[in-house]
Amino acid sequence: MLRHIRVLVIMGVVGVLAACSGTADPRVDQSAAPRTGSTDINAQPRDALKPGGTLHLSIQQWITQYNVGQVDGTQGDGQAILAMTQPRLWYSDESAKPVANPDVLISAGAAGPVVTYRLNPKATWSDSTPITWQDFATQWKTRNGTDKRFQLSSSTGYDVITDVAKGADEREVKVTFREPYADWQSLFDPLLPGSALDTPEKFNTGWLEKIPVWGGPWKIGTADKTSQTITIVPNPAYWGVKPVLDSIVFRALDSAAITDAYLNNEIDQAPARQPDDYKRLSPAPDTRIRTGGRWDQTVLELGSRGPLADVRVRQAIAAAIDRDAIARAQSSGLPFAVHTVGNHFLMPSQDGYQDNAAKFDVAAAGSLLDGAGWTAAADGRSRAKGAQPLKLTYVVSASSTSAVPQLIQNMLAQAGITVELRKVPGNDFFEKYVNRGSFDLVSFRNVDQVFPSLSYPIYLSTGEQNYGRIGTPEIDGLIGQAAAETDHTRQAALLNRIDVLLWQEGHSVPLFQTPQILAVRAGLANFGAYGLRDDRQYTEVGFVR
Repeated sequence: MLRHIRVLVIMGVVGVLAACSGTADPRVDQSAAPRTGSTDINAQPRDALKPGGTLHLSIQQWITQYNVGQVDGTQGDGQAILAMTQPRLWYSDESAKPVANPDVLISAGAAGPVVTYRLNPKATWSDSTPITWQDFATQWKTRNGTDKRFQLSSSTGYDVITDVAKGADEREVKVTFREPYADWQSLFDPLLPGSALDTPEKFNTGWLEKIPVWGGPWKIGTADKTSQTITIVPNPAYWGVKPVLDSIVFRALDSAAITDAYLNNEIDQAPARQPDDYKRLSPAPDTRIRTGGRWDQTVLELGSRGPLADVRVRQAIAAAIDRDAIARAQSSGLPFAVHTVGNHFLMPSQDGYQDNAAKFDVAAAGSLLDGAGWTAAADGRSRAKGAQPLKLTYVVSASSTSAVPQLIQNMLAQAGITVELRKVPGNDFFEKYVNRGSFDLVSFRNVDQVFPSLSYPIYLSTGEQNYGRIGTPEIDGLIGQAAAETDHTRQAALLNRIDVLLWQEGHSVPLFQTPQILAVRAGLANFGAYGLRDDRQYTEVGFVR
């Protein structure tokens, strides 16, 4: 349910005893995790599907902000629902290669710094106005960062565009960059209606708990905050391929409630990536376990205030965390072993991947803390600087029962760092804490960042999604070079140079690649573990005849 833009997702349910064991369940025949890009969706042609029907799915929280460009619009479920209701320029195939969506885009191509888009002449917004070059121009003007009244989630890519102009007619768009831009296909997707974005008020508040204008195959039918359900239905004005299903119902559920909801036939999909969930879901009737290799990285993010203002303390945290032990804990009871991730930009099976991670070394962590002036107590179990104890706050969503925060808490204690776990309401986790940088430590998932530029706002020193505000001018300069590098090999080399610096700077600690393991109704087709594929407007999803 999550798109390829920067997405923050709390980690799901983990059985504490199983996770803390750190060993694999001997009853499970473990093999290597699926290669990044592998899919398992029960692919079927449309004529094999029953017309109509309702798909029931869970989401992690009530959606407050649907505008993906706004600072509070980074929650993954909201982005996914938005993308189903708006024009998608591109889909991604199994290798993450962009493929034009013919419903919207007749053609697109880059010639040096100029990209020309040719739009489908049938493309129309729900207010009956045509989709034109003006919508591109408005999206650029509101998201390029020049007008600070627009509260942005990211200006990356839009900030290097110098002009958006009308081409041969209203349906042709000419976008000019300062220089060739490698990830130009990541921009304007989904395309949003300019009429609903063109003022700061519309941009910032016009998408609160609603989507004002449609341009995709779906629209919101009802949104019931009391029952925490959002129902989308086919957009009758859509000119392209129409959905097979009659409706999709999204229901906000705490992580701990999802497995029971699936077993009670209240929803049609449930994550089975945690050992207890897998044990309960895998033998369930009318169920298939579908596995795939998505771009999906669980990460520990660090703040930069208090003790963390010192890079040596941040480096000590990275050295004190046994990422292999965390991965083993995540693998316990699952059908395959989870990979650790040693790179901020690339997954282990992607071309160009290098493991640049800080090595687990508690003694080295202690030396770093000594150098930073944090003296160990006589028992070696806590550190202080004068009368000030070395104590950090780890923000955790109250709706998560993940054992990862406890594991990290215990590991850091071995280096003399005291960690307090602070549970906050699930609906506040992102908007009031993560997005505002109100944490010392916090963990979440980054998913579907198959375009490297989608990660740049996380690592630029002034990036809108660099919530810990950790960065350097050198990193910023190298990111600028990588953004303009169209050769894959040279770009990968630049990304690895940046990655080494991110580890040295103690920006964050990638932990492991979260596998796709899903319990899905046996009769569902074209749905499940999508891997790197991104054709999830769900028009082809349905139940087999």
